[in-house]
Amino acid sequence: MSTVAETLDLPTIVTPITPAYRGRFAPTPSGPLHLGSLFTALASWLAARQAGGEWWLRIDDLDRPRCIGGAEDTILRQLEAHGLHWEGTPVRQTLHEAEYRAALDALIAQDRVYACTCTRATLSATSLPGPDGPVYAGTCRRQPSASPGMTSALRLRVPNDELQWHDGVQGRVHRVLPQQSGDFVLRRADGQIGYHLACALDELRMGITEVVRGADLLGSTVSQLTLLKELGQPPPRYAHVPVLLAADGRKLSKQNGAAALGTSAAAVSRQLLACLQAMRLAPPPAFAAASAATILQWAVPRWNAAALAHTSSLPALP
Repeated sequence: MSTVAETLDLPTIVTPITPAYRGRFAPTPSGPLHLGSLFTALASWLAARQAGGEWWLRIDDLDRPRCIGGAEDTILRQLEAHGLHWEGTPVRQTLHEAEYRAALDALIAQDRVYACTCTRATLSATSLPGPDGPVYAGTCRRQPSASPGMTSALRLRVPNDELQWHDGVQGRVHRVLPQQSGDFVLRRADGQIGYHLACALDELRMGITEVVRGADLLGSTVSQLTLLKELGQPPPRYAHVPVLLAADGRKLSKQNGAAALGTSAAAVSRQLLACLQAMRLAPPPAFAAASAATILQWAVPRWNAAALAHTSSLPALP
């Protein structure tokens, strides 16, 4: 029997030549960026520039119901105003759905996928606690193997294995897959490809070597590393930086009503300096009215992931 990688012909998807360092930022166009988004984007950009590497922009627009008209243009303007320029043209997930479905079909052919008919109510009632959030209890694991034409959700049957890696910020991460991660969705019941499958293949196709993102996505990384291992492909290196918290202790997010980033010169300086202070880089007070270019030039050689080691959240500074 051929392997998943052979069935999928992954060499046609993976970028053939990659630099020593290729990072990315991958926002969903569901609204404008806020300070928490900027913190993650800035950390990713600084790490790439300090390493003399590339920094790419991917628009994660696969979940169409979440996408808001005009949000992508707003995000691009916000990044440019803060001096966070990217390589080439932004990559859009919606242009690569055929690749995601080919990978799903290859996993189905290898009998690694099953249909899940659990409702949200069932999931809420039966999911088990885990280090990264609720863990699927395996209710449908004994269902017949999936077929491409099924209309129910499709889950990957994770191997009875352990996963561990060294995260660039959080240090050693260890998960027992069935108990601490669980079988995860590759395709939703409405037919949409799941985030983990799309994201794992995006990193391969784009030749991403380093993923710097929020600590709230640590569980997503477990699923994506599992997928890459199933596909027989080498993973990028990961660094999960802390998420910023609002005054009420909740994560800064669009769902929690975080204010959109301003793009005036004064707002840009204030927002960049707030992120650098949260990163424990102590920018000089004289930078209060400095341009984005000046602030970033100062920050690139001073970026230090170790200053955030083993920290999953930080208070957002005013």
